Parts: sequence; C-alpha cells; structure tokens
Amino acid sequence: MHEHTVGKWRRRFLKDRVEGLLDEARPGRPRTIEDDQVAAVIERTLRSKPADATHWSIRSMAGETGFSHTTIRRIWTAFGLQPHRSETFKLSSDPLFVDKVRDIVGLYLSPPNRALVLSVDEKSQIQALDREQPVLPMMPGVPERRTPGYVRHGTTSLFAALDIASGFVIGKCYKRHRAAEFLDFLKQIDAQVPADLDIHIIMDNYATNKTALVRAWLARRPRYHAHFTPTSASWRPILTP
Repeated sequence: MHEHTVGKWRRRFLKDRVEGLLDEARPGRPRTIEDDQVAAVIERTLRSKPADATHWSIRSMAGETGFSHTTIRRIWTAFGLQPHRSETFKLSSDPLFVDKVRDIVGLYLSPPNRALVLSVDEKSQIQALDREQPVLPMMPGVPERRTPGYVRHGTTSLFAALDIASGFVIGKCYKRHRAAEFLDFLKQIDAQVPADLDIHIIMDNYATNKTALVRAWLARRPRYHAHFTPTSASWRPILTP
C-alpha cells in the first residue's frame, strides 16, 4: 500500500482506537431495494415456479417482481441461486450399506498384496455407427474432417474391467447382454491375469452378475473374490477412486 494510506489508518486508530478502523458511509445513490424485498425475491425463487416454464429465468423473475434483470442477477449471485441447474441423487436402502462401502473403499485405499482389484461393469445398447465416407486425416493448417452422415450397424454391449491401480482396462464387446456373455468375459479376465495373483472383482447388483452359473464358476476358483456394491448405489466404485 501507499505510505499515505498507511498513515491515514494509523491516525484514525490513534484518534478513535478500534472504532476508527470501521469504514465510514460512502457518498452515492441510496439503496432503492429494502431487505424484505430481497427476501421476497429469494423466497419466490426457492418456493415457486413460473406457470409456463420449469424454472425461473432472470428475465421472467424480473417481469414477475418488477425489478430489473440486473437487480435479479445481483441478488441471485449474492445468494448463490441458480434455478437453471439441477442435480440428481438417490439414497440406498441397503441394510449393509456401510459395510459394503467400507469393504470397497478399503480395497481401493489398501489393496491386498499379490492381488488385482478390478471394477467390472457393462454398457449395453451402444450404437455401432460408421461414417458414410472415410475420415480425411489432419494436414498442416487443416483439421481432421469427417462427414456428418453415418451408417448404423446395430447395437453392441461393452463389458469392461478397470484395474484401478494402473488404469488398464480389459474389455470386450458382445452382441447380447446375458449371463453367458458375462461368464465368457470372466474367462477373458482369467486368461489375461497372471495365475499367481488373486482377483478382487467389484460389480453392481445386476441380475446377470448373480446367476447360478456365474456363482458356480467363481466358487470353483478360490483366487476370485466378489464384492458387490450396495443396492441403488452402483455409483460407489466409480466415485471413490
């Protein structure tokens, strides 16, 4: 700061002590909106919706209250209100929720020795699309170019296992999404993981993952350890790492 600024505040402190450090009233246009009017805007934003829309916009709220849109913007910004945004949530009703979360988080934070921790999931109904014409490669001064039109080749299902320690992914696509395909994918994992490593598989509660055929295959292989996410909480293995 400039020495004159420091000197001004020192003189004010010597004269009025702590009270002298308080900012004085500044000249300018007086307030035209009272606190109760600001509270009314906030209350309407939080408790109501416009008749012809899913949420308030700055201009629709301005038209409803009679204030300018800049005033509404300042109020919303000051109180962190964003009516156009929404997020989703779902609470798990699994009675073993805490135990399962601790089990999975423990695997991520402190994986067992001589073991591989895999987060397994599937993505079904993926559209297999191809461009109508070959993609033109990038050249100096010209970006890669592709046609907007595409050709459909049906759908496919992707099974994938993520090694959370290295980021390596074991994946395979199948035409269908059944227990038979999931069991074949487990065999793909078994073939690619060294035989001297235990395998901890974290997966959700999809019916394909719990069939008698899959359970019997896992039971015959002691090195496999299945860990299921809590019911209605399949986001857990994705969020934790």
